[in-house]
Amino acid sequence: MSKRKAPQENPNQAITDLLSELANYEKNVNRAIHKYNAYRKAASVISKYPSKIKSGSEAKKLDGIGTKIAEKIDEFLSTGKLRKIEKIRQDDTSSSINLLTRVSGIGPAAARKLVDEGIKTLEDLKKNEHKLNHHQRIGLKYFKDFEKRIPRKEMLEMQDVVLSEVNKVDPAYIATVCGSFRRGAESSGDMDILLTHPDFTSESAKKPKLLHQVVEQLESICFVTDTLSKGETKFMGVCQLPSRDDDIIYPYRRIDIRLIPKDQYYCGVLYFTGSDLFNKNMRAHALEMGFTLNEYTIRPLGVTGVAGEPLPVDSEKDIFDYLQWQYREPKERSE
Repeated sequence: MSKRKAPQENPNQAITDLLSELANYEKNVNRAIHKYNAYRKAASVISKYPSKIKSGSEAKKLDGIGTKIAEKIDEFLSTGKLRKIEKIRQDDTSSSINLLTRVSGIGPAAARKLVDEGIKTLEDLKKNEHKLNHHQRIGLKYFKDFEKRIPRKEMLEMQDVVLSEVNKVDPAYIATVCGSFRRGAESSGDMDILLTHPDFTSESAKKPKLLHQVVEQLESICFVTDTLSKGETKFMGVCQLPSRDDDIIYPYRRIDIRLIPKDQYYCGVLYFTGSDLFNKNMRAHALEMGFTLNEYTIRPLGVTGVAGEPLPVDSEKDIFDYLQWQYREPKERSE
């Protein structure tokens, strides 16, 4: 029996951590999304680089690493630190905003407002819970649990529970756990489920009952413990695996369930499986082939560039076939 390979260590972990910290600063404090995306892409590319980067010029040869990021890598490699990061860490406001945005439901604008009111720590938040909305209060309550990654073994158990309960409600449902879990990741940040039913198409009236009866079933077995929000097509909440005989108490986890029309389902599954970079490359390839692709549909582009009617899609493979692209399994879509 062959042993499964252990996940490889990232030889450039220190650099990717640094770039991720800069990305979060740009998103949460400066709200500069283009810079956030640039740092995030650079961190992703470098995390996949197989050998230790020795200079900024070596990094610059990689896709998505420009002159400014290369200079920061040089500075870090030669001094062991980065002045910009040191400055950010010493700035009380920036570090407080970054901390508060880690609470589920608190975005950059809300975090800045709270910091301006003198609320800078989790303890401060607990003393001012009346200023928080329902989602934010739940985010604060389960802060420590939500910070923990979900090991793949636990995600597989959670998947078993959800698919079994969905099947009990109605075997006609189709449900898929998406995100990095579907791509084979060893750990996940949360659980993201796409749900559809043959009775629900983009032409039919809205059918929120199809989503709500699944949520109610998961609540009835105490798997879903809290609701953050529940709309007609999206549920955001908290879940927890039941304790086992060996006294393992599982952490509380974030769970999202989206109800998607059947004819749009597989475009949704493709999109929400990711990765971001894979989706971007696939959309670019679609345009080259004369199609427009998004999370809802794939449509042919006429000579005028106006999109035609959505093409029928009954599987992810159909989308690859339209684009004359070789099918890639989810585990092959991390880049």
